[in-house]
Amino acid sequence: MANSITLFKKYIDLLDEVYQNASVTSALDGDMTLVQMGANTNEIVIPKISMDGLADYDRNGGYVHGDVTLTNETVKFNYDRGRKFTVDAMDNEETAGLAFGKLAAEFIRTKVVPEMDAFRFATYAGTTGISKATAGTLADGAAVLAALVEAQNKMDEDEVPQENRHLFITPTLYNMVYAVDTTKSKEVLNSFASIQKVPQSRFYTAIDLYDGKTDNSGASGANEKVGGFVKASTGKDINFMVIHKPALLQYPKHTVNKVISPDANQDSDGWLFFYRAYGLADVYENKVAGIYLHHKA
Repeated sequence: MANSITLFKKYIDLLDEVYQNASVTSALDGDMTLVQMGANTNEIVIPKISMDGLADYDRNGGYVHGDVTLTNETVKFNYDRGRKFTVDAMDNEETAGLAFGKLAAEFIRTKVVPEMDAFRFATYAGTTGISKATAGTLADGAAVLAALVEAQNKMDEDEVPQENRHLFITPTLYNMVYAVDTTKSKEVLNSFASIQKVPQSRFYTAIDLYDGKTDNSGASGANEKVGGFVKASTGKDINFMVIHKPALLQYPKHTVNKVISPDANQDSDGWLFFYRAYGLADVYENKVAGIYLHHKA
């Protein structure tokens, strides 16, 4: 039984469903089946293409030769987190698996998903070259509506395709603009492929990830043993973001790669589960115009 994961597979398979339902950014996930894995498990290979533009056609010389270059770039995952936790010894493997399923589902909903969402938003918000509005507070629905129109105008001028633009906005601001209840407000909201309300608690321009090991509380720091994340000292509250999905490299992976039975557990009389969440959250260098950020000052 030691290091065996087979009996818990049916519970582990449900973890991704929990993630999909709880995450506000899961709609932006890329299709891992279409991605070429790199030489290492924490890498993927991204194809990049560049080409010359049109040239003058000459009646005598004909067409001017142009170059098309297709290259593959290996990108390493920039998110890799994990935890080991214990479930008390049960009468049998089935009840232990059930307890694990409940524990893992709650862990993903309350700890994993908020952190992954926050990491992604902070990463995209911190990307050099994205479009940014003048920082400030949006006082009412009319101000929010005007800011959304400005975002759409900017992306239109930058020739970002209208399809696949997703709006992420705090519930407070969404309700403000929704309460305006005019034809114009409905048209603006309906222009997005989807609208996702994001709690402010995971919507910052920068975050700090706690390492789960260090306690600096005695030195006017933080006790990082609790794990998770906090808003960084340089972070700002995000009002809303408009994200063109094809601009992103977003690929998540979840795994419970080891399960140890109580008989093989050297530390306690319980089941040990090793959970890991890792993946990639990045923006294509040539598609930064597909991210629009509006945050508070």
